[in-house]
Amino acid sequence: MGERRGPPDEKPGEPPEPPPVVTFSPSACLPPLTEHELEVLAEVGRQWAQAHRARVPREGGLPLDPELGRQRVTPQPSRFSRFAPVEMFRAEAPDELVATAREPPAPPRLRTQSRIRRVLLGPPLGSAAVVQERMRKLVGLPVLSSDLLSSVAYGPEAMLNVLVLAGSAALGLSLPIAAAIVVLMVTVGVSYRQTVRAYPHGAGSYIVASDNLGHRLGLAAAAGLMMDYILTVSVSVAAGVDAISSALPGLAPFAVPMGIVVIAVLLGGNLRGVRSAGRAFAAPTYAFVLGIALLLGFGAVQAARRGFAPVPAPKVAVTQALGVMLVLRAFASGATSMTGIEAVSNAVPVFKPPEWRNARTTLTWMISLLVVMFAGLMVLIHLQGVVPRPNQTVLSQLGRRTLPAGPLYAYLQATTALILLLAANTAFQDFPRLLFFMARDGFAPRPFLRMGDRLVFSNGILTLSVAATVLFIAFHGRTHSLIPLYAVGVFLAFTLSQAGMVRHWTRVRGPHWRKSLVINALGAVLSAVVLVTAAIAKFAEGAWVVVAAVPLLILLAVLIRRHYDAVGAATAARAVPEGAERPQELRHLSVVPVARLDLPSLHALAYAASLGQPVLAVHVSPDDEEDERFRQQWESWGDHVRLEIIVSPYRAVVPVLTGYLEALHLVRPDITLTVVLPEIVVSRWWERVLHGQLPPRLRRALRDLPGVVVTSVPLHVP
Repeated sequence: MGERRGPPDEKPGEPPEPPPVVTFSPSACLPPLTEHELEVLAEVGRQWAQAHRARVPREGGLPLDPELGRQRVTPQPSRFSRFAPVEMFRAEAPDELVATAREPPAPPRLRTQSRIRRVLLGPPLGSAAVVQERMRKLVGLPVLSSDLLSSVAYGPEAMLNVLVLAGSAALGLSLPIAAAIVVLMVTVGVSYRQTVRAYPHGAGSYIVASDNLGHRLGLAAAAGLMMDYILTVSVSVAAGVDAISSALPGLAPFAVPMGIVVIAVLLGGNLRGVRSAGRAFAAPTYAFVLGIALLLGFGAVQAARRGFAPVPAPKVAVTQALGVMLVLRAFASGATSMTGIEAVSNAVPVFKPPEWRNARTTLTWMISLLVVMFAGLMVLIHLQGVVPRPNQTVLSQLGRRTLPAGPLYAYLQATTALILLLAANTAFQDFPRLLFFMARDGFAPRPFLRMGDRLVFSNGILTLSVAATVLFIAFHGRTHSLIPLYAVGVFLAFTLSQAGMVRHWTRVRGPHWRKSLVINALGAVLSAVVLVTAAIAKFAEGAWVVVAAVPLLILLAVLIRRHYDAVGAATAARAVPEGAERPQELRHLSVVPVARLDLPSLHALAYAASLGQPVLAVHVSPDDEEDERFRQQWESWGDHVRLEIIVSPYRAVVPVLTGYLEALHLVRPDITLTVVLPEIVVSRWWERVLHGQLPPRLRRALRDLPGVVVTSVPLHVP
């Protein structure tokens, strides 16, 4: 994390060409051992060899062929069938088996689930395909900029909603405030270009802040981004539903169900993979850009015909005095048009090589489009004299006034609604990757490292979908209720990222570092102004949720890391094994709980005896009468192993067995107790409730006992 990217002989002003590194890899959930761990492992292996090699030879000691023969048929994945009666493995090299895409036959219930999954998501992709699941710039632009570009549909309106509180006269400040926001956009955009240059393998706020400011501030940036991504989905969907309701007011009562359906569609689309999502979501972004271009073009022609004289805005009553705080609030609200600007820097590894160069080019295109669209809309709003209305968006009003009557207005509203609904796709791209980086450092659950069938981080995508749906329902899908929560998290991440880059340039004084430091420092200052303003001005309106959530998320991440550190210390191999790692030091006692002398119990007793270790049978009896009856049955069987009967007059079974085994362990802690559980396995789910749940309950209870190994001997009932 802290190493400098690139050799010292890099060309002035240019980063070194990064090596072909796949950051998002299917093997990330299985990290390699450190040099120290390898040394410890070698020492443990030498101690193993003393006792194990003579007893179990390396060759010829197995009762079967582990290579399973040669694969005769090479199966291909099918969209409609995941299970087939074919061999599951094939041998490709000595000591190496390769799992095929197909699996052995499964119960009908699982087979049906697999077919549905295949139809919805497509066939699984091999791990090697992760290199092909990269994006070109023309695909990366719409996929990663949909959130940023779509924010011009509600950012200007959010700013005007604040200014209009001071009456019509205050609307004249919209252009100076918009100019300041444009300066902020350019500054932050150029700052992130510097960030990508310095961190060509991944340049998100979490990585930059952690690398330069420490993990605590890195976690603060991550927490802000997590809140931002969740809000991105909720706000984008809410704004898209508002755009539909503006054109079709009759659909307004169905806003919440419509939003939930959209989130489900985004979930399914992103679970299909990076390239599939890119193909699905690229066209709406380009269509929206074309719609805004048509709006600005027709608006410029109309304004030119009247000599660019502004249309007088309707009179609006003053409800709040104009002051510095109101102007700062308007600035912070308009700055929500920048949400999503970090998406490219967080997703550098998903671009085709050279990743950093393609990412910087895409970021430049994004910033240029954002500035032109935002500035053009603000000028057009001023020229047309548009003010916010409760039942119609500002963009809809502009379309009605500017575009010719007919299909162009419908096109603008349709593309606006579509891009707003799909803008959440940016969050679906970056939220799982943020959790990946956090999980890699131990600050998030490790399942977020795992890639799904389509080489996407499915767990992160599902988590985002659930969180955004809950938030969307809680705020009833109202954009104006969600917007106050929006700016705090994202500008916290912006501020820490740019401050981290200032620290980076003071540590790593590469070519043109002073110029880069000034750019990043300016970005940090402007972002901090928006952060403080938004946190103060919008605290009572809902920003307190984010302010409170950020430290809670940091605390949760620290606790997760503390747990993983404790587990790592407990599970690390030791240079001098304590006994459990050396086969010659292990002493066993197999314990078989026996309720009745039926076939499952006899199978379990036979299995335990076949291990060649001492066996103890334990029976829990509810009274003395049953105790005597079971002893007679045991003697009829032959009394082949030692039997211990425990009378439980209060009819408890699991606590009694658990306490007895714990007592055995305390008497001889050097002995490993292997508890062999007889278990009936039925084929239908509803049949499970007809049988007692003693084996699973006992397994759960015994998991907490040290020195106890639990194994099941199932008897399958068709």
